[in-house]
Amino acid sequence: MIHTVDTTTKSFLLGALALVLVLAPPSPTTAGTDIDIHIALPPAIVYAEPPQLIVLPETYVYVVPNLETDIFFYGGWWWRPWEGHWYRSRSYDAGWSYYDNVPTFYREIPATWRDDYREHRWRGHQWNIQPIPHQQVQRNWSSWEKNRHWEKQHTWGVQELQSRTQSGRPDRRMPPQNSQKNHNSQDNHQQAKPGNQGHKKN
Repeated sequence: MIHTVDTTTKSFLLGALALVLVLAPPSPTTAGTDIDIHIALPPAIVYAEPPQLIVLPETYVYVVPNLETDIFFYGGWWWRPWEGHWYRSRSYDAGWSYYDNVPTFYREIPATWRDDYREHRWRGHQWNIQPIPHQQVQRNWSSWEKNRHWEKQHTWGVQELQSRTQSGRPDRRMPPQNSQKNHNSQDNHQQAKPGNQGHKKN
């Protein structure tokens, strides 16, 4: 005996099937773009006292020199690399967030800056290092860069340092902060994807 399904029943079954397909969770293939990539934050750094910084010659990049961990200050942000990624914060001891690229300033930092610091030498010249309280740096970094403060302060404290533009070699100084709009547009672009840690050698 052949059983037939009337039109009403058939419409009901088709509607129920369509509802199931709509409510069913997406498969791993279709949901791939929605997967959240979690990147761990770096551990906290315990400071015995508020840090003092130094300015690296021929730049407007500041660094905490007496830590094993690299802690930089540039453009109003504190920066640190950790396990192949970069992080930044408005405070030196908390609030780190993931940054999805190598900061532009870091490509201008010589890999030997720690040796230069220990030897008080920069490009073969004596370097008279002057520690700066972090409050002064955070308060004045913008005006110092705009007014070329460190060029006027005995060329960053490096005796007989000649500008690379005057000597015919590339200028390693950082660009003036009046290009902050372009700089901020890059620095504020944060996405959860792996970053690479690059370094420009001397």
